[in-house]
Amino acid sequence: MLFNTSYANKEFDHESVAIVGPSYSLIQKLVNGPKGSSRLIIDGFSPKIQAQIKSSSSLHYANIELRPKGIIVHFTQGLERFAWIIPYYRLAIYNTSKFSIHGDGQFIKFRKDKHYKSAKGFIEKMAQDKIDFLNLDYYQD
Repeated sequence: MLFNTSYANKEFDHESVAIVGPSYSLIQKLVNGPKGSSRLIIDGFSPKIQAQIKSSSSLHYANIELRPKGIIVHFTQGLERFAWIIPYYRLAIYNTSKFSIHGDGQFIKFRKDKHYKSAKGFIEKMAQDKIDFLNLDYYQD
């Protein structure tokens, strides 16, 4: 689900807690490490997302927030801010010549540059959190 979060959005607050759970507390963040990625540069959107945000050719930045049952991808378009909610059971991560996140038939592609390299540990943690949440023991060593 894609929401415009430029201003206070009660629907986004309600839906994000219902779909991916509440944000982690300060204590949990201190014990388990950061729950947000560093800034990533967006290289492309799926046509459906592109139509919803009325994207121009300007440079887009995003960061990823971990939640107990999924992730939220926050990104900007001009002066507007958007949030894309993806539960773990719909999340697919592809790491080819570009890094991309897919969910509900939509995707965002990210550049593999110095920003990606600094967020690589976070991306591995995100994948591990998905495995742990979905209880996919067959992926374990």
